[in-house]
Amino acid sequence: MTLDAEWAARRRAIERGRYWVGPNGPRSRWRKAFTGRLLVLFGLGLRLCGLHGRGRRNALDVRRVELDVSVPDLPAAFDGYRILHVSDTHLDALPELVEPVQRLLSGLEVDLLALTGDVHGHPRVPIARSVGLLVEALRDVRVRGARLAILGNHDAVEMVPALAEAGFDVLVNRSRVLERAGEKLRFTGLDDVHHFYTEAAPAALDRHDGECRIALVHSAELADVADRAGYALYLCGHTHGGQICLPGGKPIVTQLTRCRHAAAGSWRQGQMAGYTNSGLGVAPPVVRFNSRGEVAVITLRRGNGGRCRD
Repeated sequence: MTLDAEWAARRRAIERGRYWVGPNGPRSRWRKAFTGRLLVLFGLGLRLCGLHGRGRRNALDVRRVELDVSVPDLPAAFDGYRILHVSDTHLDALPELVEPVQRLLSGLEVDLLALTGDVHGHPRVPIARSVGLLVEALRDVRVRGARLAILGNHDAVEMVPALAEAGFDVLVNRSRVLERAGEKLRFTGLDDVHHFYTEAAPAALDRHDGECRIALVHSAELADVADRAGYALYLCGHTHGGQICLPGGKPIVTQLTRCRHAAAGSWRQGQMAGYTNSGLGVAPPVVRFNSRGEVAVITLRRGNGGRCRD
């Protein structure tokens, strides 16, 4: 797969720079670095008090969520269309997840696979390791159509050719229009907008020919923009569902700078439906409390009313 040289140069400049860039503008890296140190101490505390093993077992207890989503103006040919939504796999951080994921997905048949970023986990682990574990985890899924992917904030530029080699069409601020029985459904995939936002992201949402359309974005932070652009459905991840939550599953930290109402599960933004996947994997410390890793099987159902517009 040939990289867009201009995009890659700009992305690498942010990767190596002093600031992350989100929809609200640049922000210093010190806060993330400080949070990282706190998490190291938190992980040490879990080991000292004997809770780390329990949290790790929780992280391995993944589930398959199945839901129907009503999509106004969904073309009749796509009624019943099944999407396997996978996000935040981070399998290099917890390779033991591969086996339970294989069991969870064994025999599953879907029309499309949507991977919404953060395949990678630890920056010092080779990208090929993360992608290889992902391919192994998904090996028993039958995907009748496209395998679409986008980048997350942990995924470097080099993740694009690595995923392409594994059979994914990586959408970097561009769309892919799928056709069935002469009818069309547009999937628009953006580069990560949490750390690597540029004006190319909202511009990509605005490029369409009026088809019914679905946005694939790593985080929910552009949900309001996608709603204004007339998208019917927004699929994302990034938050891990909180990963470490209060009883009842309320996230303590969402890692969202905007659209915080969309931190986990199903939600709405204006007329647009959305789903924030809690992710398969975990970021260090590799534990979960009051949350579960997941994959989601989303079945599109034809709804009423006008949503997709020119």
